[in-house]
Amino acid sequence: MAQYIDMTKEELLREKEALQKKFDEYKAMGLALDMSRGKPCKEQLDLSMGMFTPDFDYMEGAIDTRNYGILDGIPSCKKLFAELLGVDVKNIIAGPNASLTLMFDYITQCFAHGVLGEKPWREYEKLKFLCPVPGYDRHFTILEYFDIEMINVPMNDEGPDMDAIRELIKDPCVKGMFCVPKYSNPTGITYSDKTVREIAALKPAAKDFRIIWDNAYFIHDLDENGDELLNIFDVLPEYGNEDMVIEVCSTSKITFSGAGVSAIAASEANVKQIMGRLNCQTISYDKMNQLRHSRFFKDASAVKEHMRKHAAILKPKFEIVLRHLENELGGLGVASWVKPNGGYFISLDVMNGCAKRAGELCKEAGVVLTPVGATYPYKNDPNNSNIRIAPSFPPVEELDLAAGILCVSVKLACIEKLVG
Repeated sequence: MAQYIDMTKEELLREKEALQKKFDEYKAMGLALDMSRGKPCKEQLDLSMGMFTPDFDYMEGAIDTRNYGILDGIPSCKKLFAELLGVDVKNIIAGPNASLTLMFDYITQCFAHGVLGEKPWREYEKLKFLCPVPGYDRHFTILEYFDIEMINVPMNDEGPDMDAIRELIKDPCVKGMFCVPKYSNPTGITYSDKTVREIAALKPAAKDFRIIWDNAYFIHDLDENGDELLNIFDVLPEYGNEDMVIEVCSTSKITFSGAGVSAIAASEANVKQIMGRLNCQTISYDKMNQLRHSRFFKDASAVKEHMRKHAAILKPKFEIVLRHLENELGGLGVASWVKPNGGYFISLDVMNGCAKRAGELCKEAGVVLTPVGATYPYKNDPNNSNIRIAPSFPPVEELDLAAGILCVSVKLACIEKLVG
């Protein structure tokens, strides 16, 4: 089929009529399909149930994990995260169930007490953060809560636009940047070695500039040929920037999305400041949960083997969506997408001005997507073009239907725009 832009109005109207018939057939099915968030499915969650044993021994050496204390996490859990992230154990804090909590709490700390001797952020008249886009909506929600101005930084095939970043950080009001460096949410792009090095070499005007390195998908490959991400902590010392990055991760999509374990990796100076805050904030995180996880996995190789089981469940789902995109949207000139090697999302860019309408049509036919615009600060996609697809949660049969409805909806929305 020819590209839509090359078709006559009469040809487009005939195509629209055929699509409308297919759309009405989907609509008549009374579906309720959910592709709104990157949630693990039941089969994935079941993979980790073996950590709940009836004879659970709550002691780690002399540590009674049922009791108070050990703010930075039990040794075995810290060791596991240190091995996974490629840092020293002294640079790890094992935390609660969600890395989102760690990020929110760190920004709160910066507001209340500042960064390593700098004045608290609350005392500044204006605060700004850089946001690679499209990006993770929860990052934007945190910044919006603190009334921090968000500045879009476009993503390319190697990561965020570094020329734009270098220019923007000349402003001392720019206090930081959120990054998802591996299998970025939602584009699936992994930052190149060159980009990681350029980020590590940044010289911001603000001494208290901090990069939140949200490494949520650090081990979430779809096959053996997953992307490799350069360890930024191996590079930071080359530029005297050891304190600039706060890395977070969790087992939310490794074990249980609501009951995993999170961790921070940071310089000794940053860890010391964070521990000072934790001493006031909590008595300890859930050490029994940390122990369940470290006993279940033992070491990083066991985690990697576990993730192969996740990949066996997830990869066919990604293939279903990508097959629909290629077969139904390929060659029409109305959409583009990246085929990710891991992570939890597929980012679909449709003809400018058509994403919201496509989302409305999907909802009308019973498919719930991530709200269009959510992948941009203030829910404002300037081109109204990006749709985040989350294939993980629906069963295969439902996903097949949902992907078909999405493609029909995109084509209808684009034709509607072209014919007015």
